[in-house]
Amino acid sequence: MDRNTFALLCDLLQTCGGLLYDGLVIIEEQVATFLNILAQHKKHRCIHVRFYRSGETVSRYFHRVLDALMRLQEILFVKPTPIANNCTDNRWKWFQGCLGEIDGTYIEVNVLDSDIPRYRTRKGSIAMNVLGFCNHDMNFVYVLVGWEGSATDSRVLLDAITRHNGLKIPVGNYYLADGGYINGEGFLAPYRGIRYHLQEWEGNTRAPTKKEEYFNMKHSQARNVIETSFGLLKRSWAILRSPSFIQ
Repeated sequence: MDRNTFALLCDLLQTCGGLLYDGLVIIEEQVATFLNILAQHKKHRCIHVRFYRSGETVSRYFHRVLDALMRLQEILFVKPTPIANNCTDNRWKWFQGCLGEIDGTYIEVNVLDSDIPRYRTRKGSIAMNVLGFCNHDMNFVYVLVGWEGSATDSRVLLDAITRHNGLKIPVGNYYLADGGYINGEGFLAPYRGIRYHLQEWEGNTRAPTKKEEYFNMKHSQARNVIETSFGLLKRSWAILRSPSFIQ
């Protein structure tokens, strides 16, 4: 993050998020400690040494910045724009009315021993199931966190679209989803039992031979955006790559 971006973030957190300077720690230091913890997954004791602040002070201001950031969700999350009928982009022109893509990802966590069975994924890791929606430009539209790793993708999606503050999908628009989600109003999944992943199409001898395969290939090429978005997010913020504690 360059200085200009950092300054803009500090201004947003102060003017729109309600972050205050209380005479002890200036806004810039509050945000800097917050970003250090997220980007590098630094423990509070490391921040305490670097910024010459007590662990209690670091924890208190971390939560203040986090609260301010949460108030910016209407600004930070983009509003999706459907693919137009005259779109010429070879990746998207097949999906008029599409708002973007959805996918789930696992974020490893540390939990109480009694909660381990609920957070154990089908691959055996202890993690939280996170659902994300992004638009065609890799900008996140909506994110739902908190579900246990044992929860199915379809169950998490149902929660996202039925809660009172959940995601609303205009009639006639939809998101691309993989085979783990429903194929119905608002969501377009690929044909099941037909090869789908991008690596399955590599090489001249592996071109689609029927319309279902061609659809799945185009679907996979477009929906790959959400997988790339999650990958970039995890590479940028080390705290997402290391288990955090859930109480």
